[in-house]
Amino acid sequence: MKRTDMDEEMRREERGERRVSIIAAVASNRAIGWKNKLLYWLPNDLKRFKQLTTGHTIVMGRRTFESLPKGALPNRRNIVLSRIVGNSEEHSDVRFPGCDCYASLQEALAHCREDEDIYIIGGASVYRQAMGVATRLLLTEIDDTPAEADAFFPPYDDWKAVSREEHGRDEKHAFDYAFVEYVRE
Repeated sequence: MKRTDMDEEMRREERGERRVSIIAAVASNRAIGWKNKLLYWLPNDLKRFKQLTTGHTIVMGRRTFESLPKGALPNRRNIVLSRIVGNSEEHSDVRFPGCDCYASLQEALAHCREDEDIYIIGGASVYRQAMGVATRLLLTEIDDTPAEADAFFPPYDDWKAVSREEHGRDEKHAFDYAFVEYVRE
């Protein structure tokens, strides 16, 4: 993290301001998924995701939760958004083990502390809902347009890139990609 970013982070924490970050891997055409699966397997992206979200709160839609091979992600507060099951004691841990469950993003955010770092991890409809409350986008932009996709990240043309870390393809990464942080203009 750059010095100015660290300074801003410290000021935010002192003010007790909530930070809502959206984190996603997006193709050149903003594609993010096909048949409830990620489009890309990029080990460095997965490492970055783990590094950024561990110890914090992650918010996801029901289908994103169902796509996780082992359920709730460890060492994070997991929140699932679902209109089907509320956050009652008798239901939330049965359908979404290890997770809090709320009917809407607004309800979920209302149950988070003001100083909590929150990461929105998908899917497409949750990303669309979160664009209005997010303070930053943490995107892995992949230099590829997939042949098939049925889930897309919302447009982010009105966001400003404040950092970009380019990576070339290699034996573990089939495409060029970049880690890009955006803030509102």
